[in-house]
Amino acid sequence: MGKKITVDPVTRIEGHLGITVEVENGQVKDAWSSGTMARGFEALLEGRDPRDAPFVTSRFCGVCYSVHQMASVRALDVAFGAEVPWGGTLLRNLAMGAQYIYDHILHFYHLSALDYIDIMAVAAYKGKDKALNAVKEKVVGLVKAKDTFPLTPRYKPDEFCVRDPDMVLSAVKHYIDALAMQAKARNMGAIFGGRQPHYQSIVVGGCTQYPDVNMVAKFRTMLDEQARFVNEVYIPDVLAFGTGPLFPLARAGLGGGHYNYLSYGGLELDKAGEDLVFPAGVMMDMDPAKMEVAPFDPRKITESVKYAWYEQDRPRHPDKGQQVFDLDRKEAYSFIKAPRYDGRPMEVGPLARMLLAKNPDVIGLLKKGAKPGVVARHAARAIETRLVVDACYKWCDELLAEMTRPGFKIHDTAHYEPPETGEGAGFFEAPRGALGHWIKIKDNKIANYQAVVPSTWNASPRCERQYRGQYEESLIGAPVPDPENPINVVRIVRSFDPCLACAIHLIDPKTNEIKKFLVE
Repeated sequence: MGKKITVDPVTRIEGHLGITVEVENGQVKDAWSSGTMARGFEALLEGRDPRDAPFVTSRFCGVCYSVHQMASVRALDVAFGAEVPWGGTLLRNLAMGAQYIYDHILHFYHLSALDYIDIMAVAAYKGKDKALNAVKEKVVGLVKAKDTFPLTPRYKPDEFCVRDPDMVLSAVKHYIDALAMQAKARNMGAIFGGRQPHYQSIVVGGCTQYPDVNMVAKFRTMLDEQARFVNEVYIPDVLAFGTGPLFPLARAGLGGGHYNYLSYGGLELDKAGEDLVFPAGVMMDMDPAKMEVAPFDPRKITESVKYAWYEQDRPRHPDKGQQVFDLDRKEAYSFIKAPRYDGRPMEVGPLARMLLAKNPDVIGLLKKGAKPGVVARHAARAIETRLVVDACYKWCDELLAEMTRPGFKIHDTAHYEPPETGEGAGFFEAPRGALGHWIKIKDNKIANYQAVVPSTWNASPRCERQYRGQYEESLIGAPVPDPENPINVVRIVRSFDPCLACAIHLIDPKTNEIKKFLVE
């Protein structure tokens, strides 16, 4: 039997997540993903006006709030019988596009990149770039003052940590620049969402805030800044790391998982909703030579609670889901349910979307020898950010044209009152992956509400068929040569952009001594 290492909670993510791995001969032999925070929002919604749901569910999270609002209003659109005007769809998409830009830039620079650089290498920089030298002086000053957080996570740099002074210092400079860019992206969302965070203008039937040309011009001016940063900084950084010092990790496919991929599809580019930025689809047991994509069928989704702290139940479709906690379940180890598609665990998120879309840039990386995994996930995230930026330009043009047409509408006012009975499902591709909300209405009130979020798919525990969740499977075979420095464990988990939270506990299997590390 191998040694068990517990990282709990994983840091530089949102929420509370614990990962336990069994290490044998320097590699992960088995893994368990444990969501250690119960979510009760669905129960809070029962008996409320259905129109409250988008505003309540946006409080699931302070990071990815808008996407829950979007999935919720889509569910209400179906249940209310509302037809969203093209103008309303454009406004929704622009707000969501800003969310994508903000979220992806934040994830790479502020949550993940520090896993791949040795920050102390900046001291060896000999160049004459004034901006880089200013950053060097700042970092060196912090080192002398013994105050280098959050730039020095307490994992020891390993063989895959970049030590080239120019590359590291450039990454740190871009880390700082990205702080301003993600803040501006949030401001972009507020233009059409009404405020930040937790938009107010996105409601059942469309949107409530009529745009004017000044709003579109302001959005587009900030979009120009984002486009330059994405094309000239973000994508080059990701590709420089991924095709350079980190290519051995890409070639090895570190963090691959089940190789099953799912996308609900999202972000309309035409009025008919047929042309999407992210097409829907399913890919099982990916064969790089065939890349066969099957249609997505929402009826094939189920949720298992066999290893979750809920009352024992058979796998259910989310529209019949329930939350009855049972904290005494002996087999349980997570508050996260186990979503399955046609009985199989799936990966959702940027890599899934880009593979299902057969994006030529991502396929090009695979042809160069990269395999789906940690490095490919970061590359897919950057590449799809460019796709969203390009789509935002198109939506701005479409919105300006739509605003000049007689009868310009952004909301279906005829279907704003709750029906006596109704049900609906709202699907959306959030930055982190496939997001679904399900609602049932009875006597004009919410009778049942369920949400299956991207990290529910990726961070799920085992199910009745003993399939590991995607985090768990992606950790199998990962090298952990030093149990006291499990850097590859967190590299893999963070590559998914978990929406779950903040200090590490390692239990020495020989002494049971708990070793605590704060990881920024």
